Amino acid sequence: MAVERSVAELDLGELTRGRAFHLSPAAWEDEVLYFLMLDRFSDGNERGFVANDGAVVNSGATPPFSDGDRNNAIGTPDDAARWRDAGARWCGGTLKGLASKIGYLQRLGVTALWVSPVLRQVAFQDTYHGYGIQNFLDVDPHFGTREDLRDMVRVAHDHGIRVVLDIILNHAGNVFTYDADRFWTDDGSGHWFLDPRWDNAPYRVRGFNRGTGEPTLPFAPLPDGPDQPNADAIWPRELQQPGTFTTKGRINSWDYDPEFREGDFFDLKDIHLGTGELGDYQPSPALKALCDCYKFWIAYADLDGFRVDTVKHMDLGAARYLGSVMHEFTQAIGKENFYLIGEITGGRVRAYDTLEQTGLDAALGIDDVPDKLEYVAKGFREPTDYFDLFRNSLLVNKDSHVWFRNKVVTMIDDHDQVRKGNDKARFAAGGTPDALMLAGLALNATTLGIPCIYYGSEQAFDGAGGNDRYLRECMFGGPFGAFRSRDRHFFREDFSVYRELAKVLDLRRRHIALRRGRQYLREISGNGIDYGLPHMIGGEIRSVVPWSRLFDTTEILCAINTDAGAPRAASVMIDRDLHADGSTLTCLYSTAGGEIGQSLGVASLPDGTRVVRLTVPAAGFVMYM
Repeated sequence: MAVERSVAELDLGELTRGRAFHLSPAAWEDEVLYFLMLDRFSDGNERGFVANDGAVVNSGATPPFSDGDRNNAIGTPDDAARWRDAGARWCGGTLKGLASKIGYLQRLGVTALWVSPVLRQVAFQDTYHGYGIQNFLDVDPHFGTREDLRDMVRVAHDHGIRVVLDIILNHAGNVFTYDADRFWTDDGSGHWFLDPRWDNAPYRVRGFNRGTGEPTLPFAPLPDGPDQPNADAIWPRELQQPGTFTTKGRINSWDYDPEFREGDFFDLKDIHLGTGELGDYQPSPALKALCDCYKFWIAYADLDGFRVDTVKHMDLGAARYLGSVMHEFTQAIGKENFYLIGEITGGRVRAYDTLEQTGLDAALGIDDVPDKLEYVAKGFREPTDYFDLFRNSLLVNKDSHVWFRNKVVTMIDDHDQVRKGNDKARFAAGGTPDALMLAGLALNATTLGIPCIYYGSEQAFDGAGGNDRYLRECMFGGPFGAFRSRDRHFFREDFSVYRELAKVLDLRRRHIALRRGRQYLREISGNGIDYGLPHMIGGEIRSVVPWSRLFDTTEILCAINTDAGAPRAASVMIDRDLHADGSTLTCLYSTAGGEIGQSLGVASLPDGTRVVRLTVPAAGFVMYM
């Protein structure tokens, strides 16, 4: 299919007329998301993995990882440098590779993919992450073709998995070069240059960049006709118009408004989205053109949702316009619950206010959620600090579960870990036991919110370092494999964390209480007399941490053990109205598999409170009903 060069060439009517599109889920809190960076996931050349149809594939070149392959890429200082450098460049993941691993994800229990941006990037930079878009109407050739995107979505749908695509409206890639005239700056080596950083005044522009990087094209609409290479400047043609970009230079102060809304993300160029206050916001021609582009991708590929990048840096009016346009378009074609998940950094208050004012459906990037998820599981945060996140009564004035149940995407690992500054580290870094990795993922999957697994967490990836690249290891091995390896893939369905997480997610699928139920942190006692919420002692907690999910007449009791060295036991309070004295709870899951099916007796305290005596294996997770 030829790539359109203008939104005026798009025929959405032709794409949508008479088609039956994939239906939206009734409730997104029923879904389990899986976030992958496409360049780092699969190149389709693996050997010894289980295909979508359940057959073992032995035709590829890359064998599976084994423990003896750890550190095989860093045997010498030169090897280590090559491995590190590879993490900053394109590594080779493709849409076809992803399509070949849909079965791996289905068997894990994933029901919705969040795929990093796939649109065409600037050709002269290694923006493998996808956030440097140069053509909003084409797929980047590193990833494949438009047809490959459509085929991948079809395969996912055939396996019961929906697809959420990461999109960007706030900025484009490095599509033009400034002619800076202020802010002389030393680059640290004695070389002085003019640094175009934000000071609330526009900069002159040398010109649009060619595909080779030279800014030798006029900063103006390119001549009509097909002669201009697809990799030059920016496309579609509407985005070449004057006024598309704010041209105010890069953000220097990330918390100063309007700088963080008007400035560039480093060399990614900020797009002017409109003017006015929220109630009378006037979308710019660029925003309208971008919305038309994303309507096209919904219709063309049958997408199920968008993850909207950098919402904090957009005008609220622009986010509201996007929400209205996308929801109306998708409802018109039968996708009644197309989900818009906004990356909204800056805390829960900002996230709540942004969703309420814009009509976006859910928030991602609330930094205190992943922080407390990780460190409660590891025993270095108060359990109340995590569970109280979901009450939020001052914000919503509703019961604890109403807003967070389907309005917040929760996850432990992610691709940039803004919350950790320059000390990036996956959950499993630093020798964290695999069992504790599973406990963290289970805590995420069985507490409130829409749970999201970051690719590689189910394989206990342990990336750490001073740069985002260390969080973006290749599942398919290649030049930048996990565990400092190369040329070994990680689609290991016999790996303990993958295998046990699949069991937990299957129980989540089968029990509505784990998806939609109310949530309560439970009091515990060591002596059966004195009860209280689990808490830290001396800066850590090594204890059973239990919680209940209640839905209608069902209670499911879950618990982790934050002690990785020994099992822990405690008496745990449960709902007195749902359990008679002398009744039992049955073990649905335990990391000590022999306990599954065993029963706990329900006892009564003198005041009528119901309790059970619970034992959780070291770094373990259990579930009773």
